[in-house]
Amino acid sequence: MNAMKIAPSILSADFSRLRDEIQAVEAAGADWLHVDVMDGHFVPNITIGPVVVESIRKVTKIPLDVHLMITDPDKYAPEFIKAGADWVSIHPDTCANPNVSLRKIRERGAKASVAVNPDVPLEKVEGCFPEIDMILMMTVFPGFGGQAFIPDVLPKIEQVRRIVDQKKLPILVEADGGIKADNIERVVRAGAEVIVSGSGIFKTTDYESTIRQMRAAVGQ
Repeated sequence: MNAMKIAPSILSADFSRLRDEIQAVEAAGADWLHVDVMDGHFVPNITIGPVVVESIRKVTKIPLDVHLMITDPDKYAPEFIKAGADWVSIHPDTCANPNVSLRKIRERGAKASVAVNPDVPLEKVEGCFPEIDMILMMTVFPGFGGQAFIPDVLPKIEQVRRIVDQKKLPILVEADGGIKADNIERVVRAGAEVIVSGSGIFKTTDYESTIRQMRAAVGQ
C-alpha cells in the first residue's frame, strides 16, 4: 500500500472565498483536491462544471481529483480533462460500456477511476479493473456533503484491498464520505490510501491542525 494521500473536497468549502480556501488546504498539507461534480439527474443536487475546474486549476498545482456524478460522462469527461482534471471518476451505471469510457479518459491524458456506491457489489465493477488507475469506494450515498460515514462499507474496502494486493494491480484505493479525524484510522486500516474529506476538513477551524491529526491517527 502507498502512503496515504489526503484530498479535501471543495464541496464543503466556502465558495465565496474558493481561491483562499483552496490555497489554505494546500498550504495545510493536502496532497490532492477533490471536486464533486453533480448534475441534478444522476444525483439530486447540482454543483459545478468545467469552467470552475478551469479556474481551480489556475490557483493550485496539486492534482485535481474530479468525481463525475452525472448521467453522461462520455460527453463531459473530455471537457473536465481539458479544464485540468488529473483524475476522473465515473459511475459504471452511467455508461453504455464503462470500460470504453474509462479507456477514453486515459487516452485523453487523465487517470481513470471507477466509483462504487455503498449498495453496489464489488463484483459488478471487477471487469473494469484492467482500465482503471483507482477505485473510489463511496462511504456515503453520493449527492450531498456532510453525510454520516457508513461503516458497513469497511468490509468491501478490505475486499478490494485484498484483490488489488493479491493480483498486484497498479490501482489506488480511494474512500469518500463522512471521513474525519476520528474515523480515518478505520478506513485506512481497511485498505484505503486516498482519503477524501469535505466537512471533516473545511468545517474545522484550523485546516493544518486537522490534516496533521488525520496523519497522526494513521501513524504518518
